[in-house]
Parts: sequence; structure tokens; C-alpha cells
Amino acid sequence: MSTTAPVRNVVLVHGGFVDGSGWQGVYDLLVEDGYQVSIVQNPTLSLEDDVTVTSRVLDLQDGPTVLVGHSYGGAVITEAGTHEKVTALAYIAGFAPDKGESVNTLIADPPPGAPVPPILPPQDGFLFLDRAKFADSFAADLPPKLSAFMADAQVPWGVDALSEAITEPAWRVKPSWYLVATEDRMIPPPAQRAMSERSGATVVEAAGSHAIYVSNPQVVADLIKQAAQAAGSRQ
Repeated sequence: MSTTAPVRNVVLVHGGFVDGSGWQGVYDLLVEDGYQVSIVQNPTLSLEDDVTVTSRVLDLQDGPTVLVGHSYGGAVITEAGTHEKVTALAYIAGFAPDKGESVNTLIADPPPGAPVPPILPPQDGFLFLDRAKFADSFAADLPPKLSAFMADAQVPWGVDALSEAITEPAWRVKPSWYLVATEDRMIPPPAQRAMSERSGATVVEAAGSHAIYVSNPQVVADLIKQAAQAAGSRQ
């Protein structure tokens, strides 16, 4: 049994169409175990802005930090993770672009037979999911009342955020972990596996929808704690 103290700071970054409140289950579990957890409320207007907002939260951390991103939040942590306080990255069914790639380039060529996310045509530069199809695509393993609430509480996702490319991917210089949600209908599991393999991540797979961070906070918290323990041993 390791006697090395794990990294105690965790910063959580949400993805598109949602806000940071979905992290509450993960937050509660980590705080119970003594972690200091901060949640980024990124506006999802542009990648550059979300990286700036995330960096502000990282500036406030008092030491080494595990930076966690779900879905589009994975692109945010890929860019923001070069911050000096970030010692490990954790992707939760998230995009992990390489240099020059954007979310748009990663979704341009889906695997054969993969479900197509029900993203509506842009409205004034913003994207929404079809509310009638939100539960099936994003949150199939959540109680119907909760998935309906999430559908009606959608945060507009700026089209600019999808098109901006990564300049220096943090996973090339920082150790990373990746949770593959095997029932995901937003980012196909084969695409998640390909990104995690390319990044050299330590991978855990678990049954769950794209909203696995809400439906199964324990498996998400466990992955984060694994990253924190391993990162602590490197200090």
C-alpha cells in the first residue's frame, strides 16, 4: 500500500449544453474523502474564453491539481491543462483533441453505424439539442424527470467553441486518465477508445450514458482519485 499522499486539489470542467451543477454527485464523494474541489462554470461561448475561465480557477489552487473534463470539457482541459498547477488530466467521456484539431474535426467522420447526436441547426450562433431526443442521446440512464429537466435547462453552446483548434495538447506532457462510457450516444465509445489510446491514457470502462458523471458519480470519483494518487506519487 502506497504511503504517498495523493494530490488533494480537483478542478471539474463541464461540457456543452449543461452547466457545472451536474458535478454535484462527484463533488460530494470527493469532498467526503478530503479533496478540495472547484467547479468551473465555463460559458461555452468559445474555447479560448473557456480556457481563460478555467485558468482563473487553476490560478486559485494552492498546489498540484487534477484537472477533469466531461465531453467538450475534455477539449477545454486539453488546452488549459498545460497550466503549471495541473499535474494530471482526467477525461470523462470527453474529447481529447491533438494539436490543430477541434471538436468539429473529431466529430466530422463518425464510426459507421454510430448514433448521430440530435443537434439542431444553429440559432444566432448557438447550438441546442432537440429536447424530445435529449434523454435518449445524452441521459438515457437518468430518471425521466431529471433528464427532462436537463433538456429544458440546456445552456446554449456557441458554434465558435466547436471550431477552435488546440494549440498545445496537455496530454502530450501530462499523464492522463480516461473513463469510457460504453452506452454513450453522443460521443461513440469507439471514438472515445481511439482518443484515449492516442493520448496514452490509463483507461477505465463503465456502462453508462453520456451523462455518466451524473448517473454513476462513484465510478467517476474513483477514476479521479486514481489519477490523484498516481500524480501524488510523482511529486
